[in-house]
Amino acid sequence: VQLQAGGGGLVQAGGSLRISCAASGFTLDYNGIGWFRQTPGQEREWVSYIGSSAETTYYTDSVKGRFTISKDNAKNTVYLQMNNLKPEDTAAYYCARSIWDHAEGVPVTTPPVSWGQGTQVTVSS
Repeated sequence: VQLQAGGGGLVQAGGSLRISCAASGFTLDYNGIGWFRQTPGQEREWVSYIGSSAETTYYTDSVKGRFTISKDNAKNTVYLQMNNLKPEDTAAYYCARSIWDHAEGVPVTTPPVSWGQGTQVTVSS
């Protein structure tokens, strides 16, 4: 199981970025993916989730209406379109194979967990 996040960069507040998560070793046809982000000294937090069905998507409150998660099963890749970016969105973004915990309302990573190096998103004010 390997996941490679990419597409991050430096953008001004109000701008947009699309980051990607390329999966290998398993197929997105039968697996969900969660996007998470982390800043130095802080715990990793979940951002968005997409299920094996692309119609199943969830977003943390702080990004609702601004971020859109999608996937291309043919490319085995998940995308996160981020619009109206804010300085507080600055973080290293990671993707991981996950399932949705309906009781807790969060994605839970499924083993073996492979975080990869993530992709840095920096939003300047």
